[in-house]
Amino acid sequence: MNFSRDFIEFACEQDVLRFGEFKTKAGRMSPYFFNAGSFADGASLAKLCGFYARAILASGISVDMLFGPAYKGIPLVAGTAMALAQQGRNLPFSFNRKEAKDHGEGGSLIGAPLSGRVLIIDDVISAGTSVRESVNLIRATGAEPAGVVIALDRMERGAGELSAVQEVEQSYGIPVVSVANLDDLVGYLQDNPALSSSLQAVRQYRTQYGVA
Repeated sequence: MNFSRDFIEFACEQDVLRFGEFKTKAGRMSPYFFNAGSFADGASLAKLCGFYARAILASGISVDMLFGPAYKGIPLVAGTAMALAQQGRNLPFSFNRKEAKDHGEGGSLIGAPLSGRVLIIDDVISAGTSVRESVNLIRATGAEPAGVVIALDRMERGAGELSAVQEVEQSYGIPVVSVANLDDLVGYLQDNPALSSSLQAVRQYRTQYGVA
């Protein structure tokens, strides 16, 4: 999909996707680093959420509403709902608080009530903790998780042989859609001779830690 490569280029231009040596939570030295929280102005957030909307529409997933887990999912779900509405798909959305509120409207959910098939909008999946909490929250209301959409799939093994994304798909029986993945990143690097040293490092990293 062309938008996946366009997204990688956009992330590099915004310095959200960087190359070098970065230590991951798992203690691995990664040749690249992606931080969706660095899309930190109106124009870049709007463009990012436009990519989310395109990925959702291209996936063909049947969905009734959107949910964004606190905290990174909050601006993402609001922006993606607006981007989808601009493309003719107006969906309700909600997000949660980390702490339940005991006054005013109360509770931990803000926005539309969770119902039907709910699509979770997040930045990345690392340990899968955010997804697990979201799935439990959605099911507790009688709604059904329809899938998860993330910005970048690192396609990297977790503690076992599966990636964090594959573990989520297997554990909950739901699809994970990414705007782009490691294959798109490698393709972008191949098309940019100035980044040949980064391409070599990413290929070596994928050989060591990647999944099919």
